[in-house]
Amino acid sequence: MSQITKLLIANRGEIACRIMATCQRMDIATVAVHSEADAGAAHVAAADEAVPIGPPPAPQSYLRGDRIIDAAKATGAQAIHPGYGFLAESPDFARSVMEAGLIWIGPSPEIIASMGDKDRARAIAQDAGVPILPGSPRFPVGQLDGLDEAATAIGFPLLVKAACGGGGIGMRRVDRLEDLKGVVTATQSMAERSFGDGTIYLERFVARARHVEVQVFGFGDGRAVHLFDRDCSVQRRYQKVIEEAPAPALSEALREAMQAAAVSLAETVRYAGAGTVEFIYDVDRGEFHFLEMNTRIQVEHPATEMITGIDLVEWQIRQAAGMLDAAGQLAHAPALHAIELRIYAERPEKNFLPAPGTISKLNWPSEDDSLRIDHAVRDGDSITPFYDPMIAKLIARGPDRASAIARLSAALAETRIEGVPTNIAFLASVLETPEFRDGELSTDLIARMTPPRKVAGL
Repeated sequence: MSQITKLLIANRGEIACRIMATCQRMDIATVAVHSEADAGAAHVAAADEAVPIGPPPAPQSYLRGDRIIDAAKATGAQAIHPGYGFLAESPDFARSVMEAGLIWIGPSPEIIASMGDKDRARAIAQDAGVPILPGSPRFPVGQLDGLDEAATAIGFPLLVKAACGGGGIGMRRVDRLEDLKGVVTATQSMAERSFGDGTIYLERFVARARHVEVQVFGFGDGRAVHLFDRDCSVQRRYQKVIEEAPAPALSEALREAMQAAAVSLAETVRYAGAGTVEFIYDVDRGEFHFLEMNTRIQVEHPATEMITGIDLVEWQIRQAAGMLDAAGQLAHAPALHAIELRIYAERPEKNFLPAPGTISKLNWPSEDDSLRIDHAVRDGDSITPFYDPMIAKLIARGPDRASAIARLSAALAETRIEGVPTNIAFLASVLETPEFRDGELSTDLIARMTPPRKVAGL
């Protein structure tokens, strides 16, 4: 058991501020790291101490694990929390943190490596009795022998996926055999730039798909629990923008099967900490299949926190410090519904093109038991081209789904962000669609909506 009195957050923006909020409640001092572009950022101002780690490009700052570890040692931090993105799923960074004598708040490097390799994760899931989609062997860069045969066996359309990808990056649809090699080459090039590994594999494309995930928490000893499920089907360019808990319009038998499969996988790998097991639900076939396991806190974790009342970051910290007793499975899902949406500085009418700039004025609705706002921006702050352009997350809850939608719609109507284009009006239009209102969600909902619908007053 290790007492943590000072913690360094190896991240920026809203997730850094969100982790700091829990640390402050736990009486843990916080250390921020920042690039030169973030010297005046909100997460820097919110921390007890801050350490500069390099120029704005992430490879020269937020991806410099050596500088982050040096910052932890220099400030006397005992632990490092990676948040999500950047180095959160880097087994090498996790290993370096532990070798430096620091507490790593996350699963072991070995588990991160196993589940971060999509092809290997599929094999582990299959061994754990979790259904997987038909797919192909791995194809490293320059080794494409058997590619056409594998694709033909799977059938078209199919997806080309980066083996080490994540967050919707490195995933492309192919409809014809003659287009396959060109798409594979482009995907491998993107994967090499983004992940340092251009290996890809092929997977069956599901035409009418829902993206459903289960929040799990493992205790590192072969025991794990689930904290219910979320639907993350509302996406643009394979990246989530609206998430909700629990997932609507699922039979109890299907829901319980997904939850059991997620726990089985977490227990099989002796998972420690918070993780998310993601599934593709094939609406036409009525089948679910393993997609991936994210070995970190998720962007959408507040939706789960809003229905359970559990602080997942606190659980992470206590687990890493050896101060969390293994909890039993919560017997029943809470009688609440929560929906989270992501506000971006972007232009929906231009294929959601990022729109960096300076925020001249902010007006947030008032937070209460039914509304939570996670953000790290202030009047005069800049949305730079160096990082993800997410501005904030609005999370609303109610006694049922209709109430949560109504609360979120009202909150959006009160939100004003000036100085940069945003997707606020577009999100409001999504909430108004009959499909969304009825819970008839699918990963192509936004694609079928574009160009964006106009919403009066926004």
